[in-house]
Amino acid sequence: MTHPLVAALEETFQQVRDMDTPLAARLKAIADKVREQSPEFADAVDDFVGRLEAAQAGHSAPQVGDRMPPFTLPDQDGRLVNMDELLAEAPLIIAFYRGHWCPYCRLNMVGMAEIQDKIAPARIVAITQETRQYTRTLRAEAGAKFPFLSDVGGGYTLSINLAILVDEFMASLIESAGWDVPHYQGGTGWLLPVPAVFVVDMGGTIVARHVDPDYRRRMEPSDVLKSLDLLGKGGKA
Repeated sequence: MTHPLVAALEETFQQVRDMDTPLAARLKAIADKVREQSPEFADAVDDFVGRLEAAQAGHSAPQVGDRMPPFTLPDQDGRLVNMDELLAEAPLIIAFYRGHWCPYCRLNMVGMAEIQDKIAPARIVAITQETRQYTRTLRAEAGAKFPFLSDVGGGYTLSINLAILVDEFMASLIESAGWDVPHYQGGTGWLLPVPAVFVVDMGGTIVARHVDPDYRRRMEPSDVLKSLDLLGKGGKA
């Protein structure tokens, strides 16, 4: 039986996913529904996010002007995707998300899919710690053409200082809603990424980034488009 909170969030997601409004407004509709349906859950999220912000979670992740550390990760079909090979052809937008179960992430990927044809020749890749079963699910739902990569175990996410540990109380609330995060990730831990977007030029240099421990906020697709204006015709800043 679907948890009442999850059912309410699914209804809200379907109502707002294709609205012609900024992503922030659609995300706020989800946050407002959480607070309406479960003030306890909303308060726990506020406390959790507050601790992450106080700890500056994600602050030491790669900065604008740094070279993005390379990766080779499997996509939703099991094919290995190499960052440097992609950058040899075009600039890259790298988006980290928590999982297919997270309504904020689902809207985030819908927003990315909305601009996927506008950013050419630049490309998007999405990275999560979930296994291929779940990356395929979200990719199809979002209508995305770009690859969804699995960082199972969180090795790459940890290596760039984007991983956070979900505390026992927050994990119990997520689990009580019916979201089995460790199962989705093919393991037993409660490690999640700080949602982030890195815009990387063809030389591998980060020209724009959005890293926010408050997962209710994401980079606007319009800002991704603007960040590409920083790149010259050669794909370098």
